[in-house]
Amino acid sequence: MTESDADGWFAGVSPDDTDAGARAIREGSADAPADWPGEAVESGFAEDESDYYAKLRSASIRATREAVTERERADDQQLVHAVRAMDDCESEANELAERVAEWAGTLYADAGTGIDYATELAETDPETPVEEQVVSLARRVADLADERDDLRSFVERQAPAVAPNLADLAGPVLAARLIALAGGLESLAKMPGGTVQVLGAENALFAHLRGHASSPKHGIIYTHEDVRKTPPAERGSAARTLSGKLVIGARIDHYSGEHNPKLKEELDRRMETIQSRGEDE
Repeated sequence: MTESDADGWFAGVSPDDTDAGARAIREGSADAPADWPGEAVESGFAEDESDYYAKLRSASIRATREAVTERERADDQQLVHAVRAMDDCESEANELAERVAEWAGTLYADAGTGIDYATELAETDPETPVEEQVVSLARRVADLADERDDLRSFVERQAPAVAPNLADLAGPVLAARLIALAGGLESLAKMPGGTVQVLGAENALFAHLRGHASSPKHGIIYTHEDVRKTPPAERGSAARTLSGKLVIGARIDHYSGEHNPKLKEELDRRMETIQSRGEDE
């Protein structure tokens, strides 16, 4: 709905219909400002100016809630929740695994460490009440590890559907983490390559801005295989190249959603050149 100079958002809306008012606010626009309170009173929509603003407030709150709900249900936001939950499970599993290792070390001569050991311990039969508690805790670790793996599988399936080019360039999990750090696919698509390059390195960047450290060359994209296997002297160049392609991929994903395999081919060729240059030095 596009409002004319004579019609406000309340035109054709029942004064008691907040839902209709919310839809009008979300879908409407005006070419120029006008005396909307006066027109609302004149049209009978509101009793006076205070009543108009009360109705406007109610409709605006409803419209905002609907917009937030719609946004949270978007596919990229579901991907964000999934990858964050995956990382939470990983973090909690590791923390509990440390506790299991410390406790088990007082009971078993062959006690190990890490999630793998906790998973093995979870499959044993305890013989004492104390062992029962340790094994129970180990089973919690195993459950978290299983949940992490399930979430990772979901992310690996969902990321190519939400952002096919970004997932192709970065890999599904890194693509999901970049979307999460940016706050959504649209936000990522609007970022310059330099910002994407240091996503996840905010602390190092702020330290640099305060004059306490050198500028970070890369953030979370360091986990990308092409960056990690590049000789140190050329990693900055590799990170810039990768971030530039990631931005292009994110923009295509957001605005058209069509997969373009040539992006990955171009990235591979460019990375090969950068890596060979570093090896020659």
